[in-house]
Amino acid sequence: MIRWGILGCAAIAEQHIVRAIRSSPSGEAVAVASRRADTAKAFADRHGIPRHYGSYEALLADPDVDAVYVPLPNHLHCEWTVRAALAGKHVLCEKPFAMDAEEAVRMAEAAKTANVRLAEAFMYRHHPRYARAKQWIASGAIGDVRAVSASFAFDLSSRSDDIRFRPEHGGGSVYDNGCYAISGARLLLGSEPEAVTAHAWTSERHGGVDMMNAALLEFPGGIGATLLFGMWCDGRNEILVLGSEGSIAIPNAFYYEPPEETRLILRSGGETVEETFSATDHYALQVESFARSVEEGVDPAFPPEDAVANMRVVEATLRSARSRTRVVIG
Repeated sequence: MIRWGILGCAAIAEQHIVRAIRSSPSGEAVAVASRRADTAKAFADRHGIPRHYGSYEALLADPDVDAVYVPLPNHLHCEWTVRAALAGKHVLCEKPFAMDAEEAVRMAEAAKTANVRLAEAFMYRHHPRYARAKQWIASGAIGDVRAVSASFAFDLSSRSDDIRFRPEHGGGSVYDNGCYAISGARLLLGSEPEAVTAHAWTSERHGGVDMMNAALLEFPGGIGATLLFGMWCDGRNEILVLGSEGSIAIPNAFYYEPPEETRLILRSGGETVEETFSATDHYALQVESFARSVEEGVDPAFPPEDAVANMRVVEATLRSARSRTRVVIG
């Protein structure tokens, strides 16, 4: 069994990760930590977690914790991932992996030095739809890929004090949901973009963070990925891969609520094929995939190098939006 500690009492841990760990045949949640002991105790009591700590350091010192899940605010990911790795703990770190590529490299190097497994928590990537979509692309079912379109947006404008509105904590839609769209395009195209041009709309009502973004990623071979993501607009959650002879559509691409079924739609040769996937918890698939990498002593399905590459694009997107220029990704 992989004995998990949860470093912080964030909503995503409460709503998804504890359940995902419990559903895993090889995992159990044994400890939770918060900066306040009473918050950690209340979380532990709600979920039947046997140990709780009033500091992150105390959890990392627990010899019965094998791996930690880090859902802390974005600006704390690097510090506590590095500290967890140096304490000998495997780490599943929430997205976005870090605040910039330099932090991401430090995290990856710490994990390598400590010989622990480290991965970024993009749960959607573990859904079998994505392996199937990549099979269709590789088989030539849609001909040559010409472009990708990805949209992930929702409306948080009515909230007055959300951590995503605090720029000093890594707020804004590039960090929050743009990283999903970026990672989705990279995953399906199987390559890295060479440049990005982004345009952002900011809101002083929400801490001056970017609340809406449009971005163009330039991939090798003349392929462009157009991305729309925001936190103050009509909801969108989809990916479309356009080819010379067809297309692949992924509805509810990044997030859905089990027991909702999911679909994958292929248009090719004038015909439409729709595959339906039975209800599955992609958070649970993510936890189980990470546990296998720990048990087998091998790299996760998406190793730290992938997270570093994604952060390079995230960082370039932020630079482009702020400078209103095209940014080459080095």
